[in-house]
Amino acid sequence: MNARQRTLETLLFGKPDRIPFIPGSGRESTRARWHKEGLPEYVRPEQITEYAYREAGGKLDFPPAGADFSVDERMIPHFEEKIIEKKADSQIVQDWKGNICEIGSEFSVEYLRNAIDFVSRRWIKCPVENRQDWENMKPRYNADDASRYPADKEVLKGKLASRENFLGFHFSGPYWQLREWCGFEGLSMMFYDNPGLVRDMLNFWRDYIIELLENAFEYCIPDMVHISEDMAYKGYSMLSPPMTRDFLLPVWEAWGQVIKKAGVPVYACDSDGFIGELIPIWIEAGINVCDPVEVAAGNDINGFRRSFGKKMAYRGGVDKRGMAKGGKFIEAEMKRLAPVIKSGGFIPSCDHGVPSDVSWPDFVYYSKLLGEATGWM
Repeated sequence: MNARQRTLETLLFGKPDRIPFIPGSGRESTRARWHKEGLPEYVRPEQITEYAYREAGGKLDFPPAGADFSVDERMIPHFEEKIIEKKADSQIVQDWKGNICEIGSEFSVEYLRNAIDFVSRRWIKCPVENRQDWENMKPRYNADDASRYPADKEVLKGKLASRENFLGFHFSGPYWQLREWCGFEGLSMMFYDNPGLVRDMLNFWRDYIIELLENAFEYCIPDMVHISEDMAYKGYSMLSPPMTRDFLLPVWEAWGQVIKKAGVPVYACDSDGFIGELIPIWIEAGINVCDPVEVAAGNDINGFRRSFGKKMAYRGGVDKRGMAKGGKFIEAEMKRLAPVIKSGGFIPSCDHGVPSDVSWPDFVYYSKLLGEATGWM
């Protein structure tokens, strides 16, 4: 099987020759530690997975990277990234989304544009606080802007039709995007104080993403449409299930109808935190894969499989804390996940970015056990 077939067979509860090997990846601080512990400096970030696999004794060939089709949902133009004030050990900055926040002086504003490393921040002001702010924001989102799609989309149209790599489109979900505009506290209050404005923003984002999808589908039907939501704490979702059903479900359903009609087999959703009370709503919306199933948030993937059966597949689910403890703890983690791996519909991987408390030797050992569990060893 090629990588595309293998991934689809796994996520759709088919019969893959082996499960995709995706241990997870570390950001800047993690890689800095690994380079001190044996990972050669010449190994680029995108090569680390295969390098760890070889270090663990893996012999199988890795599939070559295939062509992609990127769709840019972000605002155009961006806000100016700038430093507003420098302090002794922190700085007040404006990011590309128009947020004013405080971050450590060791980071540049670029860290807020790309997932370079984990950056704590103190939110000061978000770009949408009222109706006028929202009206000013709308013009930044034009789905017909040609720069949102690959310049060589006509060439890719023929090339991707016979691709062997799994290809996905990635977008911000409705909750994620409104939180980007309003901030968590601002949005939480707005659901109560100004629900009409919330619905206006939700409807706008619903229609905007549908336009992006339909424009992109003219050139490429992906294997997956994946949305980011991050709408849960440890133990509970950030928006109650009844309010989630009222405000967000109609958007997810509308996207799901477009995705299904186009023939895209995987509709996936990402959210950190405890997702147990969200999964039934996602299933109702047509979502059939979710990630990263964080263990520290109380997610029990074995329990989810018992409760939801083959209505939901998963990616992630490997406790990063066990990886950091190493040895027998990694072994116990893989043993815990064995029943779900065996039952299908699961690509085991780190349940978020691999943190810097995971050593390089432990990551290699984890890669070995993961390779054995997924048929790569």
